[in-house]
Order: sequence, then C-alpha cells, then structure tokens
Amino acid sequence: MIFVILAALGFMAGSFISALVWRTRQQEKGGKNFSILSGRSVCPDCHHTLAWYDLIPLLSWLLLRGRCRYCGRPISWQYPVIELAMAAVFLTSYVFWPSGVFGVGDWVLLITWLVASVGLMALLIYDLKWMLLPNKILYPTLFVVVAGRLIYLLSFEPDKAQAAAAWALSVAVASGLFWLIFVASAGKWIGYGDVRLGLITGTILADPLLSLLMIFVASVLGTLVALPALATGRKRFGSHIPYGPFLILATGIVLLFGQTPIDWYRRLLE
Repeated sequence: MIFVILAALGFMAGSFISALVWRTRQQEKGGKNFSILSGRSVCPDCHHTLAWYDLIPLLSWLLLRGRCRYCGRPISWQYPVIELAMAAVFLTSYVFWPSGVFGVGDWVLLITWLVASVGLMALLIYDLKWMLLPNKILYPTLFVVVAGRLIYLLSFEPDKAQAAAAWALSVAVASGLFWLIFVASAGKWIGYGDVRLGLITGTILADPLLSLLMIFVASVLGTLVALPALATGRKRFGSHIPYGPFLILATGIVLLFGQTPIDWYRRLLE
C-alpha cells in the first residue's frame, strides 16, 4: 500500500512541478498576473482554463493523446516524463533510504527529502531550460531542508553536537567551495545560484565527506555530458553549461547510495 501511495504522490508532485516551473518563468518575465501557488491552470497556447479531468497526472495526457482538449495543439512530453520521474524518485527513495525507514526520525528525514526533491526537480528543469536558479524556488526549498534537519537534530539525533558540526562542515564544503570559485572568477565560471544551491545540498547530505563525494559525482556527470557536446560541435569551449542539474542529480545519487563508499573509506583510515 505504501508503494501505491508514494507513486501517486510522486505523480502529483510531478504535475505540480510543471506548473511551478511555468508560472515561475512567467513571473520572472514580468507577468505580474501570474500567481505561483494559486489560480487555475490554463493551456499555455490557447489559455483556456483546464478542468480537473484535464489535469490527472499521466492519465490525462495519455487519454488526450498528448494534445490540448480545447485547441488541439500538442502538449509537451515534458509533463508525463516529469510525473514518471517523480514517481520513480519517491519510490526509489523509500526503497533505498540509507538508514531504512523504521522510526519517526527516519520518516522526518525521508519526508524532508521528498518535499525538497520537488523543489530540486523544479530547479533542475529551470536551470536546464533557462540557465538560472530562481530564488523563488531556491529559498522555499532551503527552508524545507533546514526545518527538517533542525527537527531531526533537536528531537531524534543522539549526538547533537557532532551532528551539528557535521552539518556545518557539509554546508561549508558544498556551498563554500562554489563561493570561492564564484569570487575567484567574478561570476564567470558559476552563478551565485550554485552557491545557494550548495546550502540546500549540504544540508540534505549533512556530512562533509558525502558533500565532497557529491561534488566529485557532479563533476563526472558534467564531464560525461560536456565532452560529447564538444566533440559533436553542439558546444564550444567557453560555452556555458548549467551546473545546477548535475549537482542536484549527484545529491540524489550520493544521498541514497553514497554511504557505502564513504564507510569503506572510513574503514581504511581506522
């Protein structure tokens, strides 16, 4: 039953993300009449108000054969893909949660991550499309992860001092490194949004070694994407490639699967 609930929540989260990204973009472009969290959804082409049965995640897109019911124009494949991706994120996170989901404290951290993953996916999509990490999504996501981490730290963490120190160092690694790069390059190599994103990822991981591993994985992912783009001529040396998506993907990978190599490394040091 828990898998059905998580999948359904993931589909709904994916639907919300698409609306969040589109509405945030309209506001960034100066559309003052667009509310990010309120108001009825409309077709971006004909602007017809959509009914509830037009907004059922995945199912509506399939039944409408990927076209608007009112104007007949194609509905982007982005919508079902994001919905499927978020259902996969919710299910994978529950199955592979590092400590297992046994007590209330585990649920606090898992729920914090699932809620934060909504903001992170929105940031990933926004950065891919427009090479920008908007504060209107960054700051609420940061609030969620800090609040969740504080609740866990104060209510369930047995060694509060050590955990707080690890959290601070994790943020220093994940955000401080990018701040130094930002300052050294005068903002030419990375944007300040990546510095703020590091506050989120560092808080999620709450371990400096995991944050270091996250940066390494993000760099590998970025290289794997950049090299073929350079080789095929789709990108040139000096072209800007958004780094936020790689940081976000790496954070999810390291959060769920990074503890094993870290534990192995720590055993080597003993």
